Amino acid sequence: MRSEDGSPDLYDEEYYINRELSWLEFNRRCLDQAMDASNPLLERVKFLAICYGNMDEFFMIRVPGIISQVPIPGPDYAYVNRNQLLESISETVQGLVTGYGVCWERLKDELEDSGIHISTVGDLSPNQKVWVSEFYRERVHPLLTPLALDVSHPFPFISNNSLNIAVELNDSQGEKYFARVKVPVGVLPRFISVPSIDGNQFVMLDDIIEENISALFPNFEIVGTYTFRVTRNADVKVTIDEACDFMESVEDAIEDRDVGFPVRMVVRDNMPDDIVSLFARNLKLSKHQLHKSKELMLVDLWELVRLDYPKLKDRPFEPYTPPELAEGVDLFEAIRRKDWILYHPYESFNTVVRLLNTAASDPAVQSIKICLYRIGKDPSLVRALARARDNGKTVSVLMELRAKFDETNNIRWARELEKIGVHVVFGPVDLKVHSKLLQIVRLESGRLVRYTHLSSGNYNTSTAKQYGDISFLTANPEIGEDVGELFNALTGFFGPRYYNHLLVAPVTLKTSLIDKIDREIEACGRTGHGYIAMKANGLIDSDIIAALYRASMAGVKVDLNIRGLCCLRPGIPGISENIRVISIVDRFLEHARIYYFENGGDPEMYMGSSDMMPRNLLVRVEVLFPVLDKEMMSLIKEDILDVHLADNVKARQLLPDGRYVPVQRRDGEKPFRSQQWLMANRGKWHGQH
Repeated sequence: MRSEDGSPDLYDEEYYINRELSWLEFNRRCLDQAMDASNPLLERVKFLAICYGNMDEFFMIRVPGIISQVPIPGPDYAYVNRNQLLESISETVQGLVTGYGVCWERLKDELEDSGIHISTVGDLSPNQKVWVSEFYRERVHPLLTPLALDVSHPFPFISNNSLNIAVELNDSQGEKYFARVKVPVGVLPRFISVPSIDGNQFVMLDDIIEENISALFPNFEIVGTYTFRVTRNADVKVTIDEACDFMESVEDAIEDRDVGFPVRMVVRDNMPDDIVSLFARNLKLSKHQLHKSKELMLVDLWELVRLDYPKLKDRPFEPYTPPELAEGVDLFEAIRRKDWILYHPYESFNTVVRLLNTAASDPAVQSIKICLYRIGKDPSLVRALARARDNGKTVSVLMELRAKFDETNNIRWARELEKIGVHVVFGPVDLKVHSKLLQIVRLESGRLVRYTHLSSGNYNTSTAKQYGDISFLTANPEIGEDVGELFNALTGFFGPRYYNHLLVAPVTLKTSLIDKIDREIEACGRTGHGYIAMKANGLIDSDIIAALYRASMAGVKVDLNIRGLCCLRPGIPGISENIRVISIVDRFLEHARIYYFENGGDPEMYMGSSDMMPRNLLVRVEVLFPVLDKEMMSLIKEDILDVHLADNVKARQLLPDGRYVPVQRRDGEKPFRSQQWLMANRGKWHGQH
């Protein structure tokens, strides 16, 4: 489609990949890693567990909006037929689910060869079968509640993502009945260890229940048992009015999550069609919301991942700590001397934890302010904040209560902090605060000095070992002033404010990025050369995409390393032929955001918390910060950004049709795996190697 002046309409749907189908392609890349025999065996099991968890989240969060006709941002949704989209989603999901089953069968065989035996009850020895019968009688049977399905019993409520067994029965007269039994996964493990010579033999809890199901239905003939699972809408909204308490509103919304309307049912492929129809009819599910699987393995595979088999896992490595930031060094002095970039998990997050612990005890520290989004279960940071408060410092915590699936944990920590006198606030009601900010104010020689930490990652000691995130430590007074001003906006009244260097969403970030893309177009026209490189988790925003299309059409070379969702179509002749998109799925979750603009020989680089998605740019408080030190910028580009862009082992390249294929190596080109290089060269971006 072309506009009135004959130029292409860069918002036309043909130039965009549907975001839901792009999301599913990301899950396919995770499945590729589960199938990749070059990965250690239990790491492959981990990737399969991630696949199942991702699919649950997709149906809990993304699909409800399509079903309920909620307006969805994105240019292609102005045209999409939602029924056709659901059909496309269903076909893709069924292919993925089938792939999960094939993968699991392969992994089971390899686990068997490695001494981890996943057996059925029928495979067990007579003595083991006796043990299983006793285990069922003593540990399982008392936990079960059979629910009949007939005219005198209403169709039971099926809780979100619970594992269930549908039972088909005949009475003594030959009349057919149905019942449902919930499998108590969570109370008991899914994989039950049975006595064996090597101690590594497991049977699944649902298999044990199915083998003993007649104990629940005496005087009935068991015709068949079929496992199934229902996923419900979990995209709950927090409703707030002037009279309500924000924390209580979030708690009420969380309670609604498990009772949302059904959006999907997965059944074992042995379930007869009439039973599938019975359940689908009662759950009000269409054929596009039903999927069959050979095995309902689900996220319970994490139980196997946690087994103590070091030889079947990635080799551990020690994160790097620059000598200038090592234990015993005065961190405040080190940060005063120069700015620092730390790339986790290649470099230790303990430096940030130690900084906060030092601040908590340092008599010169006057105040601490921090934004907490996902903090996990490790109490280290919270204890440091509590100790700081005990030591008389002013401590302010902006706690984001609406961090999806972490709400309960955040509410708990918020209450704990409030009890000890920490000033806890929740930020603007209509904006989710996704910024990662920490500021420590210290009295030095009669003046106040701000020490600031900004990051792409959360203050979470667990994910800092698994996610690729970038931390920035600085005593730069102008950046410190910006972060202090932003904290004031978050705890006071949020709105447009002046910032020396920060790009802040939803105020200036999006327009600034587009301005920088347009500036690159102008520089390319002036010099004949332009270059943009971006690393992010998602690229969906149509205005950003249209700007990148304009840049490509003007001759600007664009390299994009987008881990997950990408709605931009690269390689369209005359539109995006100068744009290359890769995605890397590897040992660590790619989570850093880096935005680089060549700018006619005076390059700029920004990093921080924001992706290029409408939610980040319009309805969240996000921060991108500049790398002001030119030498540091050069090192980050060469030893982090360019390293990822050069990956030809784990990287997958996006084709114009939305498919991802392995990056093709040129003749004679050696295999290059970016995360492996970063582990071997950790800290090189400090110029110390």
